[in-house]
Amino acid sequence: MTTFDERTIVHAFRDDALGEHDAVGLAAAIRRGEVSPAEAARAAQERVRAIDARLGAVQAHVDNPAPAAATDGAFAGVPAFVKDNTDYQGLPTGHGSAAFRPRAARRHAPFTQQLLSSGVTVLGKTRLPEFGFNASTEYDGAEPVRNPWNTGYSAGGSSGGSAALVAAGAVPIAHANDGGGSIRIPAACCGLVGLKPSRGRVVGSDLGRRLPIDIVSDGIVSRSVRDTAAFLAAAETHRRSPALPPVGLVEGPSERRLRIGFLLDSPNGVHSDAATRAAVTETVATLERLGHTVEPVELDMDPNFTDDFLTYWGLLSFLLGVSGRTLGADFDRRRMDGLSRGLREDYLRKWRRTPGVLRRLKRAKEAHAAAFRRLDLVLSPVLAHTTPPIGHLSPTVPYTQLIERLLAYVAFTPLDNIVGTPSLSLPSASATTQGLPIGVMFSARPGDERKLLETAFELEADRPFRRIQDQ
Repeated sequence: MTTFDERTIVHAFRDDALGEHDAVGLAAAIRRGEVSPAEAARAAQERVRAIDARLGAVQAHVDNPAPAAATDGAFAGVPAFVKDNTDYQGLPTGHGSAAFRPRAARRHAPFTQQLLSSGVTVLGKTRLPEFGFNASTEYDGAEPVRNPWNTGYSAGGSSGGSAALVAAGAVPIAHANDGGGSIRIPAACCGLVGLKPSRGRVVGSDLGRRLPIDIVSDGIVSRSVRDTAAFLAAAETHRRSPALPPVGLVEGPSERRLRIGFLLDSPNGVHSDAATRAAVTETVATLERLGHTVEPVELDMDPNFTDDFLTYWGLLSFLLGVSGRTLGADFDRRRMDGLSRGLREDYLRKWRRTPGVLRRLKRAKEAHAAAFRRLDLVLSPVLAHTTPPIGHLSPTVPYTQLIERLLAYVAFTPLDNIVGTPSLSLPSASATTQGLPIGVMFSARPGDERKLLETAFELEADRPFRRIQDQ
């Protein structure tokens, strides 16, 4: 495996058609005629070529990328990537797995159509860990995706490829999805904005509709709050959920002051490390200075929640092993990586518990709702400790040890997936001694993305996010 200087910073920002624009800014320049969609796509392709040998973020390229038909979309002409667990017509969907040879997709997935309705130019597919199970985009027998802020460290997972490209400035936004933290985790690791929308806010996947609890939400990772807000508004223009209040285009902070609860340690008993706690407490101080009421809160989580969520992930791995031939005729579950196999085997020992697991997980929304009876938002860490080095969460680590490490790391994000509530990862003002970003997380009631975005706009204006090109 290639060795890199652990303090290497990799970014692609330069004086070209993309400049330092975010997606909203680039789309505006394209509308004004200052940049053409073709020029933006070529600049992004050149940036990707310049950095991807060091980051390993791209799975596949579109041979001749063309702007989407939606020339009046919010992101018309903006280059972007689709995560490689979502179909893009003509490209194979590999799910990060070596267990099969993927076929070229015959049509776009429903979410791909929703993303294209914003006008983006898709340049290719980004890498993810096998089936999105891991919190780091690493492999058994292949190079990992590396963090552009420090290439000796993880870019997070499962949307690690997307996060690495956006953080490094190759493209302004990229598709991500989240079934247990997979938007918010890489956003936190790479210093990005990552919103997991409410269940049903964007179009669902065919797989999600078949699951007993649909835990996956699609979205993007971005470098600015306004890009995430513009994406959500564009997604609503394509298809608005009749079950949720509309969000509309959020363009800045609100004047109303909120009651915000905060916690430093996970409700399931996992303690956060000192740097992570400091990032949260600094955010608390900022919110109080801005006039919000902030107070400690306790979430009354079922003590079985962690084991139940792990069992549910095992169920997903089991179902993939059973239905894998739909992905490729040569699918062989014995070629799944150590984490996927371990989850499946663990589930086979516990499968009789499935009805109780599902019953308890579905009840989690009651405890979550109780916490919000007197609160507008809850602030917490995204992860229990700072971004680990490459190898710490590798699927080659023995399964029992790897699960212990994952549970000590991913202790805050899964609850919102089970409950279906919106949750936002935001870069804090802090950084690790290795120069890596530290994220903080805000969660809200179902359908209340507006409060999350308004608060994020206010924090971004008060303390602009660190920029990799300034380091």
